[in-house]
Amino acid sequence: MNSLNIPADSVGLVETRTFTFAHPPRELRLVSGKTLGPVTLSYETYGELNADCSNAILVLHALSGSAHAAGFNSPEDQYPGWWDYYIGPGKAFDTNKYFVISSNVVGGCTGSTGPASINPETGREYGLEFPIVTIQDMVNAQWHLVRHLGIRRLLAVTGGSMGGMQALQWAISYPEMVQSVIALASSSSLSAQGIAFNEVARQAIFRDPHFNGGNYYHGQKPDDGLSLARMIGHITYLSDKLMHERFGRRLKNQELPAFNFSSEFMVETYLHHQGIKFVNRFDANSYLYITKAIDYFDLKADYNGSLVSAFENVVSDFLIISFTSDWLYPSEQSVEIVKALRTNGKNVVYTEIESDFGHDTFLLDDERTQRNIHNFLRSEFEKAR
Repeated sequence: MNSLNIPADSVGLVETRTFTFAHPPRELRLVSGKTLGPVTLSYETYGELNADCSNAILVLHALSGSAHAAGFNSPEDQYPGWWDYYIGPGKAFDTNKYFVISSNVVGGCTGSTGPASINPETGREYGLEFPIVTIQDMVNAQWHLVRHLGIRRLLAVTGGSMGGMQALQWAISYPEMVQSVIALASSSSLSAQGIAFNEVARQAIFRDPHFNGGNYYHGQKPDDGLSLARMIGHITYLSDKLMHERFGRRLKNQELPAFNFSSEFMVETYLHHQGIKFVNRFDANSYLYITKAIDYFDLKADYNGSLVSAFENVVSDFLIISFTSDWLYPSEQSVEIVKALRTNGKNVVYTEIESDFGHDTFLLDDERTQRNIHNFLRSEFEKAR
């Protein structure tokens, strides 16, 4: 550790930057038919772009992520970026070798244009006047960022969960720009059960007495609703076995039950902690919009019900990784993607990793996941040179 207590294999101190485009009258046209502009995306970069621009990797986050994927934004940061286990010198996304770009999404709340941004037409926050955005809209916005950075072709596009959805969409929307895709714990569409959990979470926000139709930015915010939404979502990220091993039926501070409605069980306390922590960093309206974008994502529907047709024109190589205990994006959904790609004669590496940590395994320090990514990227980089 150095004087700032930053590990030697960290990218160190990093700056979150922004890029603004789609100024009127050249607004970003959305899938819904509406337009949005100007649009700002927040992003970070790690490593150096090589002379022929052949080492660029685009990293895309899940529902509650941000552009801050690795390193520290200040010496006072207690925690590094959300994928710090994977991005850095000598890591799976080796910043001694690759130029890594981490982009936030349209609709987000950490520096990018979203419902908390000022609507230039009204001079106040968009709130629920913000247009519905889709995964495809997020990708189209990122295309402008990548081109702004002077990159014509990406060595890889990668992400887990919603980030994996974006990576798949990149290969379909911009096939000539994507050499390879690494999608972890992801799917070509969310299941009915997943949509149901998202809707219950959204209703928790809508029914908070402080939601005020989404116009809460100058008053009390719907913290209770957002906290409950996070608690609901967090249950889906873990596995039953992990919750049993970590919490079981253990009580928090006593041996016998108190016979009241206080949070006595350790699992209750854990969920309350996750909910409280979340409201300090996320916007309730962004939660509504991003979960809706996930719900709308359906590659089959975009291609007359055929996943094979969806992947017909992609030219990327693929690494698809799933985890055995992920019941939100189960392995069979990854296998469906693999089969559709192979039917089209595409080059696909598929790995199912044994894990008890549920959907969130892709965020954890898993040596097998890192090794698969490292080996796949090494092969792709050799092809690109």
